[in-house]
Amino acid sequence: MVTTNKSTITETLLQIDLASPRKQVSANLYGMNSPLFSDDPLFPDKATWLKAWDAGVRIVRLNGGNNATKYNWKKKLSSHPDWYNNVYPNNWDQAAVLLEKNLPGTSGMWAFQLLGKVAATAEFNFNGNDFNGSRWWEGVCQNLAGNGIPNLAGGSKASREGDPNLYLTNWTAADTVGILDHWFGKEGLGLNNQLHQYWNMDNEPDIWNLKHNDVITGELAAEEFLQNYFEVAKKARARFPAIKLCGPAAANEWQWYTWNDKPVVYEGQSYAWLEYFIKRIAEEQKACNVRLLDLLDLHFYPNTTRIEEIVQLHRVFFDQTFTYPEASGIKILPGQSNGTENKEFIFERCRQWLEKYLGPHHGVGLGLSETEIKVYKPDVVAVWYASMLGEFMKQGVELFTPWSWQPGMWETLHLFSRFSQKNFVPCHSSDDILVSGYPTTDDEGVNLTIILVNRSLHSLKNVTIAFNAFDLYGKQARLLTLPPLPEKETFMSHTSNALVSTPVQLSGDGVTLQLAPMSISALLIST
Repeated sequence: MVTTNKSTITETLLQIDLASPRKQVSANLYGMNSPLFSDDPLFPDKATWLKAWDAGVRIVRLNGGNNATKYNWKKKLSSHPDWYNNVYPNNWDQAAVLLEKNLPGTSGMWAFQLLGKVAATAEFNFNGNDFNGSRWWEGVCQNLAGNGIPNLAGGSKASREGDPNLYLTNWTAADTVGILDHWFGKEGLGLNNQLHQYWNMDNEPDIWNLKHNDVITGELAAEEFLQNYFEVAKKARARFPAIKLCGPAAANEWQWYTWNDKPVVYEGQSYAWLEYFIKRIAEEQKACNVRLLDLLDLHFYPNTTRIEEIVQLHRVFFDQTFTYPEASGIKILPGQSNGTENKEFIFERCRQWLEKYLGPHHGVGLGLSETEIKVYKPDVVAVWYASMLGEFMKQGVELFTPWSWQPGMWETLHLFSRFSQKNFVPCHSSDDILVSGYPTTDDEGVNLTIILVNRSLHSLKNVTIAFNAFDLYGKQARLLTLPPLPEKETFMSHTSNALVSTPVQLSGDGVTLQLAPMSISALLIST
C-alpha cells in the first residue's frame, strides 16, 4: 500500500497445516474503545452506528479509561483528571441501553471504582471558560477543581491545590458493585448481563499518583491497592458469578514491571509488578476459594514514529527473539542486562507466571484494552492493526480494544471480522518478520480464509501457499485486497468500501500470489 519507486521482488513460502490443532478465534478481538460512542442519544449518528455494525465491531470498552476511576453511577457523574479534575455528566446507563439497541449482540466493557472517592458535584469546577475560553493549555492537569488557583507558568502543579472533598465523595466496595443490581437485578434496568460481562478492576492504578494525585498524595502501596481489589472482586463475583474480572489494566511498558517506579518487594524478594499481581491473586484465591481474575489486561503506548518499527510492534507480546527498542521496565528483572539483548514477550511472560502461580488450567485470558500508535498514515495504521489482530488470533488472545481509531482501521477490521472463519490454523512463513499468513477455517475445515500481510516498505513478495490436509479440488477462490488508502476514510459500509475483489485460479496443492509492499489481502477459498 505504501508505494516505492524501486521495488524488489522476493520469494516467500507459507505452509498451512489443517491437520494440526486449531484455536478458536475470540470475537472480542474485534473491539474498540469509546471515543466514537457516547451517552448522548444524538451521538454518534445513525451512519456511525451502521458503520460499526457493518465493520463487525463485537465489543466496545465504554468506561472511559482514566475517567472510570471516579465515576459515580448513582449520580451519573465523572471527574476528569486531564481537565482540572472538573466534574461532568456521564451516563453509563444510557450508553449501555444505546449499545444494546444499536449494536445488537455486541458486548460492552465497563469498570469498577477502587480509589475510594468518586465525583459528587460540579459546583466547585474550575471555570476554564472564564480563564481562557476553555482552550487546552499546559496546565489542564493541574488540580484546580475545588477552589484551586492555577499556576500560570504551566506544568501539572497548581499554585494552590483544590480541595477534593468539595467535589468528591467516599465510595465503598459495596457502592461500586451496586451497579450490578441496578442494571441486572429484579428492580433494575433489565439489561442483558451476558452482553456486559467484562469489567475492568479500575484503570491504570500504577499511575494513580500521577493521574489522581488529588486523592493519592503520596505513594500508594501495591498491597493496599490489592486489598481493595480483592474486596470488590469478591462482592462482584457474589452478585454476578459469570462476570469477567479484568485487571490490573497496567498503564504501559514501564508499569508492566514497576510499581512506584521500582519492583515490588514481598517477603524479602523483588517482583515485577505483573508477577507480584498474579502471585497475590493466586494466594488470595486459594485462601478464599473465590475466582478473582478472568482476564489479565494490559495497556500499551509505544512512542516510535519509525514505520519499520511500528509494523513490528505485534512482536512485543509473544516473540521471544524480538528486541523492542523502547524496552525499559524489563531491565529491572533479575538477570537482565542493560544492553540490546533484552526481550519483552510480555504476554508470554504473563502466561508463564499464570501457570506458575495458578496452575496449568487456570483459565485466565489475555487482553489489551488500550493501545495506539503515533503515525496516522492509513496504510501504516492498517498494516500495524492487521499484524496485531493476526498475532492475537494466532496466540489465542481474548480481547483487543484499541484506544484511538484512525483511517485504515475500519477497512482492516471489516476484512478480518467479516471474512475470517472461526478457528485459527497453524501457518509457517519462511519470512515471518515481513510476510505473515493468518489462516482461519470453519468448524468442518472446508472453507478457508488466509489474511496476508506484507510489512516490507519496498519489496513486492511472491508468496507460494502450500497446504497440508486441505483439498483444493472443487474449490473456488478470490482475493480481497486493500489498495493504497488515502487520508480520507474509505470505509462506509459492507458494500461501500475500498476492498478490491479478483478471482484466483487454483491448481494442484498450492497457489502463488504477488503482494505489494505494505499491503493487506485475504484469500478466500470455499466450496
